[in-house]
Amino acid sequence: MNQIQYNTEKSSLLMSEYGRIVQEMVEHCMTIEDRQERLKCATSIVAVMANLGQEKLANPEVQTKLWNHLALISRFQLDLDYPVEIIPQAEASMRPAPMSLPQANIRHKHYGRIVEQALQKLTEMPEGEERDALVQQTADRMKQNLFTWNPDVMSEEKVTHDIDVYTKGHNLSEALEGHQFATLHTLPTNILKRKKRK
Repeated sequence: MNQIQYNTEKSSLLMSEYGRIVQEMVEHCMTIEDRQERLKCATSIVAVMANLGQEKLANPEVQTKLWNHLALISRFQLDLDYPVEIIPQAEASMRPAPMSLPQANIRHKHYGRIVEQALQKLTEMPEGEERDALVQQTADRMKQNLFTWNPDVMSEEKVTHDIDVYTKGHNLSEALEGHQFATLHTLPTNILKRKKRK
């Protein structure tokens, strides 16, 4: 009786998006001695990879990407006349430099940086209908954000108060007099509370 071999006992996948079958196909391709036959086999594997990713091989960018992935899966040991330029192994293993993240503090995280930036821009706009309309849209977004993150304290009065705090001295909240706030698009508070208990 053949003993079952689990994937955890096999070599780790170099590119998991293509699966173990493709990796085994590449390993088999590396054992083919005839150079032309090896290239034929590699071309078939690239076609399978394109199929798995639902990509069109006619696209030159897709071809370049897939042939480079083939080289990577073979650990750059597959000796072929590649039809595209292959990135050198040293470059392929290089990691991109970490991205720098903005470090500025957000006064109220539930509103987010974009809302804060929008309110700052509104303080720089001249008074008028356009500014009032944008204040109302921003207030609607603030109401939605507040409800999403802290439904227990959400109220239109709080949103109006917070706009005054953010834009002290600019009287932007005057644009909300008589404004009918937009309806909320998320689950009612009692459903959210029920989910937390589970």
